[in-house]
Amino acid sequence: MKAQDFDRKFDANQEDIIDDLDSSTRKHPNQAQKRVNVDFPSWVIESLDREARRVGVTRQSLIKLWLVERLEKRAGNK
Repeated sequence: MKAQDFDRKFDANQEDIIDDLDSSTRKHPNQAQKRVNVDFPSWVIESLDREARRVGVTRQSLIKLWLVERLEKRAGNK
Protein backbone atom coordinates (compact mmCIF):
# COMPACT_ATOMS: atom_id res chain seq x y z
CA MET A 1 0.00 0.00 0.00
CA LYS A 2 1.31 3.42 -0.86
CA ALA A 3 1.73 5.99 1.91
CA GLN A 4 -0.90 8.25 0.35
CA ASP A 5 -3.45 5.43 0.34
CA PHE A 6 -2.64 4.56 3.93
CA ASP A 7 -2.95 8.21 5.01
CA ARG A 8 -6.27 8.55 3.21
CA LYS A 9 -7.60 5.37 4.87
CA PHE A 10 -6.38 6.56 8.27
CA ASP A 11 -7.80 10.07 7.87
CA ALA A 12 -11.17 8.75 6.70
CA ASN A 13 -11.44 6.73 9.92
CA GLN A 14 -13.85 4.36 8.22
CA GLU A 15 -11.72 1.23 8.14
CA ASP A 16 -9.43 -0.53 10.59
CA ILE A 17 -5.80 0.06 9.60
CA ILE A 18 -4.26 -2.46 12.02
CA ASP A 19 -3.98 -5.14 9.34
CA ASP A 20 -2.03 -2.70 7.16
CA LEU A 21 0.68 -2.19 9.80
CA ASP A 22 3.82 -4.31 10.07
CA SER A 23 4.00 -5.06 13.79
CA SER A 24 7.28 -6.98 13.43
CA THR A 25 9.20 -3.69 13.32
CA ARG A 26 7.34 -2.14 16.24
CA LYS A 27 9.53 -0.75 19.00
CA HIS A 28 8.68 -0.42 22.67
CA PRO A 29 10.68 2.36 24.29
CA ASN A 30 11.92 1.70 27.83
CA GLN A 31 10.96 -1.97 27.56
CA ALA A 32 14.41 -3.51 27.18
CA GLN A 33 14.93 -6.24 29.73
CA LYS A 34 17.89 -6.18 32.11
CA ARG A 35 18.71 -8.85 34.61
CA VAL A 36 19.34 -7.90 38.24
CA ASN A 37 20.18 -10.01 41.25
CA VAL A 38 18.72 -9.16 44.63
CA ASP A 39 19.48 -10.99 47.85
CA PHE A 40 16.63 -11.41 50.34
CA PRO A 41 16.54 -13.08 53.74
CA SER A 42 14.95 -16.53 53.58
CA TRP A 43 11.86 -15.36 55.51
CA VAL A 44 11.19 -12.80 52.74
CA ILE A 45 11.51 -15.49 50.04
CA GLU A 46 9.13 -17.75 51.95
CA SER A 47 6.61 -14.92 52.31
CA LEU A 48 6.93 -14.05 48.63
CA ASP A 49 6.42 -17.68 47.65
CA ARG A 50 3.29 -17.97 49.81
CA GLU A 51 1.82 -14.80 48.33
CA ALA A 52 2.77 -15.83 44.79
CA ARG A 53 1.00 -19.19 45.27
CA ARG A 54 -2.03 -17.45 46.72
CA VAL A 55 -2.26 -15.07 43.75
CA GLY A 56 -1.35 -17.80 41.24
CA VAL A 57 1.78 -16.25 39.75
CA THR A 58 5.51 -16.86 39.97
CA ARG A 59 7.69 -15.21 42.57
CA GLN A 60 9.37 -13.16 39.83
CA SER A 61 6.02 -11.97 38.47
CA LEU A 62 4.86 -10.98 41.93
CA ILE A 63 8.03 -8.95 42.57
CA LYS A 64 7.73 -7.23 39.19
CA LEU A 65 4.06 -6.45 39.78
CA TRP A 66 4.69 -4.98 43.22
CA LEU A 67 7.63 -2.90 42.05
CA VAL A 68 5.72 -1.48 39.08
CA GLU A 69 2.70 -0.69 41.29
CA ARG A 70 4.93 1.10 43.78
CA LEU A 71 6.76 3.09 41.10
CA GLU A 72 3.50 4.09 39.39
CA LYS A 73 2.01 5.15 42.72
CA ARG A 74 5.08 7.21 43.51
CA ALA A 75 5.05 8.83 40.07
CA GLY A 76 1.40 9.78 40.59
CA ASN A 77 2.16 11.53 43.90
CA LYS A 78 4.61 13.96 42.38
